[in-house]
Amino acid sequence: MKKTVLALAFLAYASNAQAQQRLSTLSLTCGQAQQIILSRGADVLSTGTYTYDRFVRDRSFCEFNEGLEPAFVPTRDTPQCPIGYRCRSHDLDFFGD
Repeated sequence: MKKTVLALAFLAYASNAQAQQRLSTLSLTCGQAQQIILSRGADVLSTGTYTYDRFVRDRSFCEFNEGLEPAFVPTRDTPQCPIGYRCRSHDLDFFGD
């Protein structure tokens, strides 16, 4: 029983230690934020204290029923940095209502 509790405590500690803090666009320059999306293809970035979103380089990082929407975020040096795109779902109307 004691070993089980210790093992669970260790797992909880290890999982918390491995959690990474999300990058914030507010601490990056516009060029740095753009480079992150260009190099990674897609990433989730904080855009404010309690806000975040997923940004993509191109449509290949979206689902088949999603299109692209240009994304602008605040950065350290630019209030509206064109960081890339967001994936947005298209409403599919199969029944022609």
